[in-house]
Amino acid sequence: MENSSQESHLRSENSVTYDSSYPIYAMAFSSFTSSLPSRRRRLAVGSFIEEFNNRVDILSFDEDTLTLKPVPNLSFEHPYPPTKLMFHPNPSTSLKTNDILASSGDYLRLWDVSETSIEPLFTLSNNKTSEYCAPLTSFDWNEVEPRRIGTSSIDTTCTIWDVEKGVVETQLIAHDKEVYDIAWGEAGVFASVSADGSVRIFDLRDKEHSTIIYESPKPDTPLLRLAWNKQDLRYMATILMDNNKIVILDIRSPAMPVAELERHQASVNAIAWAPQSCRHICSAGDDGQALIWELPTVAGPNGIDPMSMYSAGAEINQIQWSAAHHDWIAIAFSNKLQLLKV
Repeated sequence: MENSSQESHLRSENSVTYDSSYPIYAMAFSSFTSSLPSRRRRLAVGSFIEEFNNRVDILSFDEDTLTLKPVPNLSFEHPYPPTKLMFHPNPSTSLKTNDILASSGDYLRLWDVSETSIEPLFTLSNNKTSEYCAPLTSFDWNEVEPRRIGTSSIDTTCTIWDVEKGVVETQLIAHDKEVYDIAWGEAGVFASVSADGSVRIFDLRDKEHSTIIYESPKPDTPLLRLAWNKQDLRYMATILMDNNKIVILDIRSPAMPVAELERHQASVNAIAWAPQSCRHICSAGDDGQALIWELPTVAGPNGIDPMSMYSAGAEINQIQWSAAHHDWIAIAFSNKLQLLKV
């Protein structure tokens, strides 16, 4: 692992590119599996245009022909750029036969995605007293308890929604500054990261308390993203603003990272754990690199090198690893979405 010559390069012939007419940021893989052939390769992509009118497109991916195309009629206007998109994580438990897509921006919105149309289901706002709202930076859909979605906001709060009833379950003042990301661990346990530089874990059974498991080495350096390892809930990863490293945390030993991955040449923008493996994580950043890492049981003195890498040729803003189809990773850069086979 410590020998950089061990790196393998993800080859461009194992990639598929979609060119959009607008910059792309948010994206999501559908969780429908191959028992539903017509829906098994769906992705949602959101525009990043700095104005009110934005849009979301549903793409269809054919693995046999390696084509990635917009699905006719499955496109809709979205107020402001969506900060995150996510399909229902457990479609088999849903009461609906269609896919359900969630988006965040000014509000949390749920959309019913059928074969031929998209209809809005809910627009969820916790602010009953004003027409204005604090923008949502991110959200996470609880895989164990799919009726729950947790949102994070610039107003320092995290809100837990019961999306089946369309009501707030609870709202917590989570941090001292803006909350930038949120991730579920167990059914009633979530974590968040903030501009205050901390990672905090919350248990809904004890809403009055939280556990700080990491703080930025330099005070008030914002933490931008958080990813909880679904295959081993002891581990999570976070990234710092304007920083080239990925910080790997073990919740059993707060404050001290178990690893710091520092092979990016510029700021890291996105991280995603492998959905099928507890030891693999992918990262992407302003250096145009998507790196896949295998975490060793014991890190060597010279740090950890990535096991494979891909150069996009432009700053990568977003990354997603398909939970339903483990050998595909999606990256977004400029106006392109690219699928990489790993």
